[in-house]
Amino acid sequence: MSISRKITYNVIFSSVAKILSTATALVGIGLITRHLGQEGFGLYATALAFLSFFGAIGDWGLPQTTAMRIAKPGTDEKKIVSNMIGLRIFISIAILVLTPLITPFLPYPYELKIAIIIVAASYVLSSLYQILIGMFQKRLAMDRVTGAELIGKIIQVGLIFFGVLQNWNFYLIVATLFINMLMNFLFVFFLSRKFIKFKPAFDFKYWGNILKQSIPLGLATALTFVYFRSNTILLSILRPPEDVGIFGAAQKVIENVSFFPAMIVGLTMPLFSHYISKDKKKFKFLVSENYKIFFILTVPLLIGGILLSDKIILLIAGPEFVKSIPVLQINLIALVLIFFGTLFMNVMIAAKLERSIFWALLICAVFSITSNLIFIPRFPDSAYLVPAVVSVITELLVVSLTGFFIWKKLKFFPRLKKFPQIIISGLLMGMIIYFLKDLNFFLLLLLGIITYGLSLLFFKIISKEEILSLIKKPT
Repeated sequence: MSISRKITYNVIFSSVAKILSTATALVGIGLITRHLGQEGFGLYATALAFLSFFGAIGDWGLPQTTAMRIAKPGTDEKKIVSNMIGLRIFISIAILVLTPLITPFLPYPYELKIAIIIVAASYVLSSLYQILIGMFQKRLAMDRVTGAELIGKIIQVGLIFFGVLQNWNFYLIVATLFINMLMNFLFVFFLSRKFIKFKPAFDFKYWGNILKQSIPLGLATALTFVYFRSNTILLSILRPPEDVGIFGAAQKVIENVSFFPAMIVGLTMPLFSHYISKDKKKFKFLVSENYKIFFILTVPLLIGGILLSDKIILLIAGPEFVKSIPVLQINLIALVLIFFGTLFMNVMIAAKLERSIFWALLICAVFSITSNLIFIPRFPDSAYLVPAVVSVITELLVVSLTGFFIWKKLKFFPRLKKFPQIIISGLLMGMIIYFLKDLNFFLLLLLGIITYGLSLLFFKIISKEEILSLIKKPT
């Protein structure tokens, strides 16, 4: 198979697998919300937030550094992977040992403290298999990783479904996450053995060399967690589990879709890096085309999502979570901003503006934490709305700061053609959904997609040539 065909196959397969995995995860959320209720799901959402927390403090930029190092021609791949695994084990064990020592001091019920320890064990498996992903990226074999993740997610949701039928308790439901991570690790580990045979290595001098390169990336990951995911933990400390459950039901919908902008930008990121120094005109064209595609995607996402938010929450979480509807509507605005923040940050990475990214993320992280700490206690009757509003403002700050740095450092800002036509297409779709709102959710969704798609064709907003230009391999 040629390189271009292999890339195309991986993109299509991985995209389909990610979408199926997201759909499966949403089914799992629906089962858990109905089984545990607001309070129980609030505890579950808090436990999952700690998985992200462990990921942030234990990341240290190692997965990205692994991928970059083994991608270089002539490198000792076995030595790199073995030492990365050894370093990852060391960090993971430290987290696993410290977690039981810290949890007694957290203002949580006993069952949540146990759940956090289970999540810490899940993180160990997750952290190890993430290191191995670079081996698959190098060989254009990411279809195997996304396939393994899909299988792991299906197994987890299958267990959740069985657990609901058997009336499993909170601990067993949380334990399905551990099974998911275990399956992911085992699948990826055994598949990676076909490339190289490795075992953990503990070369401390080499570790120091690795960390010098990886820590700046790790700091960016930690700051991203602070401004994007720490709101659940702050809400869980300041408010009862019911509030966390109401917020978490809507937040989980957003989190399961937020991978999409990164996946899209990932297709063109190599082209950004290639053309930014060789052909500035082509680089600006590619960025503007991404900008345009994101507008095309986010306009119906926002309009349709807000109009269908009640049906989405009732379908996924159930009638007990009706208070999550306004949370979802607010979070949809944040999701739209995530698209453009992701694009702008990748443009900055291509331009080697990592220091500017660090300062932008630091400002956003400080703003997010400070705002949540100030305003959550001030609005006890609607505290679950505060993190959503703060997320919108924080994501707007991300877009504004990264957009400013692009304009200042690169003397460029993407331009959008046919903006009025895109908005009109979205409004036409919105009118169909609004006036036929009593129809079945899936029928409304289909009618909305058809209306918007036909409008795009009528206004000739995007052409086949433009789409192909975004994925065409540079010469």
